[in-house]
Amino acid sequence: MKRFAVVLAGCGIFDGAEIHESVLTLLAIDKAGAGYHCFAPDIPQYHVIDHLKKKPAGEQRNVLVESARVARGDISPLRTFRSSDYDALIFPGGFGTVKNLCSWAYEGDNCKVNSEVEKAIKTMFEAKKPIGAMCIAPVIIARLFKGVKLTTGQDPASSSFIEKMGNISIRTNHGEVIIDQEKKLFTTPCYMLDSSISQIATGTENIVREMLKSMG
Repeated sequence: MKRFAVVLAGCGIFDGAEIHESVLTLLAIDKAGAGYHCFAPDIPQYHVIDHLKKKPAGEQRNVLVESARVARGDISPLRTFRSSDYDALIFPGGFGTVKNLCSWAYEGDNCKVNSEVEKAIKTMFEAKKPIGAMCIAPVIIARLFKGVKLTTGQDPASSSFIEKMGNISIRTNHGEVIIDQEKKLFTTPCYMLDSSISQIATGTENIVREMLKSMG
């Protein structure tokens, strides 16, 4: 059985991992006959958003603790991740990916990637194992590599950043997966487009399927 490491960024679209994308990614992996385990960095969130009022909540939460809500408690600190234990690495989206896993949301072109996230990506890359990113998460990939093909759908801000970092941004529609065959990088837009939950399910199924195909 092929095993995916799924990296979460909290719990909730505005300050963590996008819940629909996260759960549907886990479902897609399971339906494809593969296994998974969830990881998240054990760090404070950048901030907490009240998702009803869509305003800062004025409290502090932990990325690993919040991610455990999505993973039903079956999750490990990202610092324990070992590339030798997994066949693929995948990042659901949500603004937590660019607030907690990297700082693009508030530092733009000067953003930094969390050291544990960077290590996980680079060790998988060096092992020539597939790495997937959906929604806004390809921004993390763009910060770490040059000359790779990525998509965030049709969003001008993230597309511009991808290109400024020396990469190729490709416009996509629902369910499309951009594959950089040489680098084994897989990206799909999900909620970067105005989407229904069924369209998100299609996107997650497609990216998981393409990643599995690349494993042979």
